[in-house]
Amino acid sequence: MKKEISDRGTTLALKLFSHYECHVSIGVLLADKPPWYSLGSIVDFYKFTELHCASIFGLVEVARTLTTMDGVDINGRDETGATPLLWASRSGNEAVVKLLLVLEDVNPDRPDLLGRTPLFWAAGNGHEAAVKLLLRREDVNPDRVDLNGIRPTSAASRDGHEAVVKLLLGRGDASPDRLYKLGMLILFAAENGNEAVVKLLLGRKGVNPDGLDPTGRTLISLAAGSGHEAVVKLLLGCQDVYPDRLDIWGRTPISWAAENGHLVVVKLLLGCEDVSPDRLDTWGQTPISWAAENGHEAVVKLLLGRRDVNPNMLDVWGRTPISWAAEYRREAVVNLLLRHKDVNPAGQTSKAYRLSLPALWNFLRRRF
Repeated sequence: MKKEISDRGTTLALKLFSHYECHVSIGVLLADKPPWYSLGSIVDFYKFTELHCASIFGLVEVARTLTTMDGVDINGRDETGATPLLWASRSGNEAVVKLLLVLEDVNPDRPDLLGRTPLFWAAGNGHEAAVKLLLRREDVNPDRVDLNGIRPTSAASRDGHEAVVKLLLGRGDASPDRLYKLGMLILFAAENGNEAVVKLLLGRKGVNPDGLDPTGRTLISLAAGSGHEAVVKLLLGCQDVYPDRLDIWGRTPISWAAENGHLVVVKLLLGCEDVSPDRLDTWGQTPISWAAENGHEAVVKLLLGRRDVNPNMLDVWGRTPISWAAEYRREAVVNLLLRHKDVNPAGQTSKAYRLSLPALWNFLRRRF
């Protein structure tokens, strides 16, 4: 569908949109504009107007005509709480955004039911032109959080929209509050593996490359746990990053990487002199224990090849890696551990913890 249409086309479009709920064609078009909220079908929304529809599809002339008509609410919210400006921003329809922003009564910062503003959606979807237009308005708050406490900068960094992040960071000073927000943003970017955004933020004054989130996890811990090799490499190149820092659960980056089976990240961390591959966490579990429990055969095999890894380490429940693997029926891992000369299938479990062994014995009886 063309966004610039003739007067005749505008008239026909207005007639179509005036009764959009009766037209199969509009329903099909709207259903093809993901992602909708899970509140039902958008074509059933009685608050969804012709202006909302024109804003979604970027029909500038139709939108312009509608804004001059009596009874059209330019700030009207549909059932999701979204205004026409929000839909135009979310869809990246720059011309419609520009058209709506010059209207005297438009509210450029009105959020939807999730607390997300036009700027939030434009930033999260990487629509740089729409973000620029919105940031020109003094009544747009670039740090407004949604109901989950997420800012537009975080939404942009989540999907690696580096140019949008730069634009948003251009609004604001170096106040302590701002530095806190930057610290949270880089944590978010590291967890989501956005190397370019992490690199961008590391170059800003006051940003700590070894900063902690509320649970004590560092940038490298979040990146390692999510398997983002490039970000881990980047952070390992920073002088101030300690790759074996404990979080509130006593877990290290290699522990998180092992639990989630990120073999390459585990190898990267094992190459650091400061990393202990057998460190106990609060529950007494080691990286090999987490890897065995979750069935990550390649990681278990890698760790078994280390002299400084004890494959029979007991945790606070008196359980060993092979005990966990058997409990969760990780057959390949159990076989791997059984073939290793240093692994004791029975472990050294005390009488108080013998309840952890039946699953292992049952597994061994089935196999042999």
